[in-house]
Amino acid sequence: MSFASEVKQEVAQKVMSGSDARAELSALVQMCSSLSLSSRGMTLLITVENAAVARRVFSLLKERYDAQIEMFVKRKMNLKKNRIYGLRILSGVTDILKDLGIYSSRGLLDKPLARIVQTDNNARAYLAGAFLASGSINPPEKTQYHLEIVTNSQEHADFLIRLLERFDIRARSIPRRSKFVVYVKAAEKIGDFLRLIEADQALMKFENIRISRDFTNSITRLNNMDVANEMKTQAAAARQLEDIRILEEAGRVEKLDEKLQDVIALRKEFPDSSLNELAEIYERRTGTAVSKSGMKHRFVRIHEMAEKITGRS
Repeated sequence: MSFASEVKQEVAQKVMSGSDARAELSALVQMCSSLSLSSRGMTLLITVENAAVARRVFSLLKERYDAQIEMFVKRKMNLKKNRIYGLRILSGVTDILKDLGIYSSRGLLDKPLARIVQTDNNARAYLAGAFLASGSINPPEKTQYHLEIVTNSQEHADFLIRLLERFDIRARSIPRRSKFVVYVKAAEKIGDFLRLIEADQALMKFENIRISRDFTNSITRLNNMDVANEMKTQAAAARQLEDIRILEEAGRVEKLDEKLQDVIALRKEFPDSSLNELAEIYERRTGTAVSKSGMKHRFVRIHEMAEKITGRS
């Protein structure tokens, strides 16, 4: 089972009632249904590809409405041959859609009426329904974090983005073929969304894996930084030793002031030490404090003298 399916199965088992149940069902019906007219009147067809979501839609409809509902299952005609779960509502369609705030004299609306998501709990329930209807999320093991909800219109995508903003979750939308995709890529905000729709077990799994991987990545980055710093230290020390060799061969070391002679002696004794380490050793031996920049300045002077001897610029 995919991680997205795990999330949907967990959310589909949550108990909903009253206006929260209506908000969740409003999203599910709006995003998964189509209207048709037949000799029997108006029919609402709802199709989903997840059995838990299909059961959820059926139970919410039966608890709230006294409607005639037919259920069916069929296989998609593609290589995966996934099942499609369908519910056909044969009675009371107009009243149901009006109650869900997604129907007017113009037909199905692109977004629900404001009363459907009036409270924060209503909004959470609606977002849960939207994810159940057409949401997906990358498993936390993947290197890229990504959560998305696919909808049919730009207006509905903008509506979902505004709902998410109520909970400080920033989302964007992009067109994809004939659909519109609302997506979130920040790992912390994806965690906030899972918390928002009360997918607690999925959230725990997501955060545990994410924190573990981020910790490992941080250690790796620190190790890489340590290696890079060590390489820079070694390269700098090699240049300084080369400058010292040039001064020694030219017989110039004895003519330098005592401070420069001291750091030359330290570098030769500790060829692998950093400037900070040399400064600490210098202070222990002489009792005089010198900063890293002070130590660097002395080696700059030595380098300038070596350049004059060799004629380098």
